[in-house]
Amino acid sequence: MTTTAAAITFSIDGREVKAEPGETIWQVAERLGTTIPHLCWLPEPGYRADGNCRACMVEIDGERTLAASCIRKPAPGMKVKSASERAVKARAMVMELLVADQPPQTEARDQVARFWHWADAQKVTHSRFPARNGDGSHARRDGTRPPADAPDVSHPSMAVNLDACINCGLCVRACREVQVNDVIGMAYRGHGSKVVFDFDDAMGGSTCVACGECVQACPTGALMPKSIIDLATMVGTRKVDREVDSVCPYCGVGCQITYKIRDEKIAYVEGRNGPANENRLCVKGRFGFDYVTHPHRLTRPLIRKPGVPKGLNADPGNLLTHFREASWDEALDAAANGFLRLRDTHGGKAVAGFGSAKCSNEEAYLFQKLIRTAFGHNNLDHCTRLCHASSVAALMEGIGSGAVTATFTECLKSDVIIIIGANPTENHPVAATYFKQAAKRGATLIVMDPRGQAMRKHAKHMLQFRPGSDVSLLNAMMHVIVEERLYDTQYIQAHTEGFERLQEHLAAYTPEAMSATCGIDPETIRTVARTYGRASRAMIFWGMGISQHVHGTDNARCLISLALMCGQSGRPGTGLHPLRGQNNVQGASDAGLIPMVFPDYARVAVDENRKLWSGIWGGIELDPKPGLTVVEIIDAIDRGEIKGMYVMGENPAMSDPDASHARHALASLECLVVQDIFLTETAMFADVVLPASAWPEKNGTVTNTNRQVQMGRKALSPPGEAKEDWLITVELARRLGLPWTYTSPAEVFAEMKRGMASLDNITWDRLAAESVVTYPSLSPTDPGQSIVFSDKFPTPSGRAKLVPAAIVPPAERPDADYPFVLTTGRQLEHWHTGAMTRRASNLDALEPSPTASLNPLTMRHLGVKPGDLVRVETRRGAIELAARADEAIQADMIFIPFAYVEAAANILTNPQLDPIGKIPEFKFCAARIGKATVAEAAE
Repeated sequence: MTTTAAAITFSIDGREVKAEPGETIWQVAERLGTTIPHLCWLPEPGYRADGNCRACMVEIDGERTLAASCIRKPAPGMKVKSASERAVKARAMVMELLVADQPPQTEARDQVARFWHWADAQKVTHSRFPARNGDGSHARRDGTRPPADAPDVSHPSMAVNLDACINCGLCVRACREVQVNDVIGMAYRGHGSKVVFDFDDAMGGSTCVACGECVQACPTGALMPKSIIDLATMVGTRKVDREVDSVCPYCGVGCQITYKIRDEKIAYVEGRNGPANENRLCVKGRFGFDYVTHPHRLTRPLIRKPGVPKGLNADPGNLLTHFREASWDEALDAAANGFLRLRDTHGGKAVAGFGSAKCSNEEAYLFQKLIRTAFGHNNLDHCTRLCHASSVAALMEGIGSGAVTATFTECLKSDVIIIIGANPTENHPVAATYFKQAAKRGATLIVMDPRGQAMRKHAKHMLQFRPGSDVSLLNAMMHVIVEERLYDTQYIQAHTEGFERLQEHLAAYTPEAMSATCGIDPETIRTVARTYGRASRAMIFWGMGISQHVHGTDNARCLISLALMCGQSGRPGTGLHPLRGQNNVQGASDAGLIPMVFPDYARVAVDENRKLWSGIWGGIELDPKPGLTVVEIIDAIDRGEIKGMYVMGENPAMSDPDASHARHALASLECLVVQDIFLTETAMFADVVLPASAWPEKNGTVTNTNRQVQMGRKALSPPGEAKEDWLITVELARRLGLPWTYTSPAEVFAEMKRGMASLDNITWDRLAAESVVTYPSLSPTDPGQSIVFSDKFPTPSGRAKLVPAAIVPPAERPDADYPFVLTTGRQLEHWHTGAMTRRASNLDALEPSPTASLNPLTMRHLGVKPGDLVRVETRRGAIELAARADEAIQADMIFIPFAYVEAAANILTNPQLDPIGKIPEFKFCAARIGKATVAEAAE
């Protein structure tokens, strides 16, 4: 039996107050409106108080010494004086001692830093004490004095000025405990102690991943965003004209951010206390924002000049070689007339659409509605088809829902965590901080992936299995759990169906039989299986390493069965979580931007679903036949069946497998209309280009991987004549004969709610006020359910289905001609096809060019050194790029990121599809590699 700790009664400044269990004196005072200065602590999630700066001292009756209120917890009857003469003078003395080592406030690295706020509040303007060593320098351990600390501007994103450092330790805690990157520490002793990066390296030469948590935490300006300082004087300010709260435009984590606006530009970005990030950001979210002002931004509509060939031959910096500028009326008329001509001549199915997970929920909803109602079919899709389509297919089949069963922050309550086919430190960095924190707190972390990764440093087990062998490994683990009766009989009987069939299927998949296939020794398989099977609370996270295979659905089926046979769902610290790739891939899917379902995953073939949405959309007849997916649409273009495309924010010329084939298809379209913020590779094939708005330039909602619906707010106006995406779609729809009267995204959201039960109790006004609500929300005040399906699943029987999966080999395996396995993916610094991140100056400086990662042993065998140009070839094409040594890569593997048009990885990839999820096999194809010839290098 557990008992709840009672509140503690004590007094502050003669006022009787109550402290909740675990609260410190400072926290109680702050909650009650009593101001106590503080420097070495941030009252933000993830930060612990350290008590080292002594700026928050208070007097306690009966005690000889003052106490640091940030770490001291109250006791019953304690009498605290926060404003006594002794406490006030002591705090002022601390501040005066610290001011002695600071540059004058007029030359401060950050003139509005928290440090100067508290100095001003205590009327400390100067110091009677000498500076450190008299010149601000640090003493060496042998007693000699080096030159004063020089500014460190070696990093593209951040500047270091240790002359402003007060050794508060916040940056150390930010790096080690919040982000768990372990780059920043304290070195040397006494007066010589200082903050260092790794082994006292320059910041730019250290292992820093540029999350910027230290910059946001620093109270003095010793660490500053480089974008807001004058590099000549090293003086800057965080003072801005206004602040706008929004959501990060990159990955599916959905970090809340605040844009800091100065002179109508984004001066810098800080993390906000949202439920998915608790103030944390990664390098993209914090420093990858200046793409919005890049010279390549589209500012006026464009129409292709007559006779100019389509292809990757246009210059985004000189558009008028291939296009001419046009008015909005002319461009929209040209787009609409081109589509109407095709519809009237060849039928509605001659025009298809690709929407975008980079746009808002409202914009995704309008896009799919336009295609379905203007052209009478379901041939529309977006990047979920290239991301987690197979995961969604397996989840819909198994548990009746394509969303995650628990938020990733639930991992802090887990005792076992499996990460498989995902590289969260690079692809979901903020989510990775929670996995690392859980491991530090004692959770057993199991990482399973063909490619090594940074998470292995925090893992108890790292299973670097053979690529494409997921099913054999997972079936072997389940075999052990069945053989040793580690499954949860009660849960299976109450919540699942099909266990007996699965049990029979697993009999042949012994660890001994599967070891040769997956490359993991039987005893390790048994150990990991037992660890998971015996866990009290366990979660499974996976990424595109699971989904992007011809057997991707089978991979996800195995994970679902593994979790459910052990009863690991529906409770705190348990669940299934496919980590979503793009910022709104969950929301765009929820909004119906999928060819086989309407919003909320209502299948188009079901009469009741068509009747519902037909009623909402004015009685128009809806097609009962599921539409074509991304790759199928490209193939249909190639066959001449589809002759026109409306593309909003998607870049198939880079993102589709066998990209040469996709580009050939795009070039053959009679009418291609592209709506985007840059002249992307796809826009280079367009007949009409419509300049759209970047994420900071619009209002709208997005839904992250946690099912958290969040409000994005407009911080800037679009450049030139560019317009918000929803408005462009509305104006095009009207020209196509649709009677649309929307005047704001709020009206669109209200219409979505009419047919989407997932949005029950979530309104536009509520999101505007609260910023985020997780679905499902059970009442107008419920913040939403982080855990779902505790009682039953949304299937006809209320039970989850356990589906056996047999081994299906990759569609193309290595042979004598192509002996390597090529796999592709993202990098930390670059996202999707690079249209945004490669135009963000900080991100491009960190990773400016494409590379092929190879094992050093492989490089030695090939006679290749890091930086040498290599030629990677598959049966579909070849590219040349620099070699990069990476010990995490298996000896017969090649890893290439797909964000670089000059060495587009998707020229090489195999377009073979998972038969159920219809997702291409990006993670596996046969390749060969060799040193590029002199002629190739010159070319």
